[in-house]
Amino acid sequence: MAEFVTLFQYNTLGAFMAGLYKGTMTIAELLQHGDLGIGTLDSIDGELIVLDGKAYQVKALGEKTEVIEVSMDMMIPYAAVAFHQVEVHFHQELEWTDEALKKRMEAYYAGENLFHSIKIHGEFRHMHVRMAPKSSPGKRFAEIAAHQPEYYAEHISGTIVGFWTPELFHGVSVAGYHLHFLSDDHQFGGHVMDFVIKNGEIEIGTIATLEQRFPVQDQDFLSAKLNVAELKEDIEKSE
Repeated sequence: MAEFVTLFQYNTLGAFMAGLYKGTMTIAELLQHGDLGIGTLDSIDGELIVLDGKAYQVKALGEKTEVIEVSMDMMIPYAAVAFHQVEVHFHQELEWTDEALKKRMEAYYAGENLFHSIKIHGEFRHMHVRMAPKSSPGKRFAEIAAHQPEYYAEHISGTIVGFWTPELFHGVSVAGYHLHFLSDDHQFGGHVMDFVIKNGEIEIGTIATLEQRFPVQDQDFLSAKLNVAELKEDIEKSE
């Protein structure tokens, strides 16, 4: 690794899954810690995508998705970002499913106990995403996830960003891939379910440090009683 890259994670996935959706950090502060990442907004309200140092909110709008560049004062309850440093880069020229591409990427990973940042820009024959709907705090995310709208796009160009998390850290984040998509025209995006890539540029970075920031000023977080076993079950159901 040319230099140590830090994954900055605000809040824990477990707390988010338990229903703590109130935004407690601004986008401006989040972007001080990374130029690539994923997360969500206050009261969930769609998916957060951080790409090239800018933050975008993707929301469900009836039968289509809506993409908004997020203002610096918007609040988030949960997010993960890093300053993406490319260590592995390759061009994908053949049409592959997401599972086939993931297996190829994993062959380049520095180790199975390290986080990795992911950026994939390309043309996709098929893209399948879902969107977390706006919700009031307190309702478990597994209940909300069961009713998330899903969207499909064919022959679309755009960028996938996100992280691969080691099994060792399941619960802090979701083990394996957590990826979001944003189209080049900023008309379509969301939490990636599956895709077929026609061709593209794949970038992989290695994360050496994890910084976990907690919402220490949020009384709801400080007083929450979390059922860890239940939360792990909910994560598996939802992701």
